[in-house]
Amino acid sequence: MMRTSSAHEEGGERLYAIQTQEFVGDGDGRVAALRTVLVEQRIHDGRLSFEPVGGTEEDHRAQLVLLALGFTGPERSRLLEDLSVEFDARGNVARNDHWMTSADGVFVCGDMGRGQSLIVWAIAEGRSCAAAVDHWLEGRTFLPAPVTPTDQPLR
Repeated sequence: MMRTSSAHEEGGERLYAIQTQEFVGDGDGRVAALRTVLVEQRIHDGRLSFEPVGGTEEDHRAQLVLLALGFTGPERSRLLEDLSVEFDARGNVARNDHWMTSADGVFVCGDMGRGQSLIVWAIAEGRSCAAAVDHWLEGRTFLPAPVTPTDQPLR
């Protein structure tokens, strides 16, 4: 079932079968665009994979990128290496009480900082992290912050 959210009503665009290849910087350490390529589903040795379609590369302007990685845990990628973020004892990206990592101005929430958990925790953390980012950028915030990085799910 296709649903339309407020982001789509505000002009958000749905893009399918697309893969981000790299972040493009503005020369001053900020993201300026995402470089993408269209992909096709293929089966190799009984496993599904997504293969890039040549000639479909495109840049999409961006000022902010939010990574949603699911339940696989933080991938020890070049991005995290380049940012020099620290990891906690469980292998998640370490964060302080204001959602910031060991890299100044780099924030983390959801599975990346909490580890595998329910989507409701990722949503609550995302809202709280957004408030922390807003406060860091503006010196104050009026955004709701329903949880803290140290809140634990009820068992």
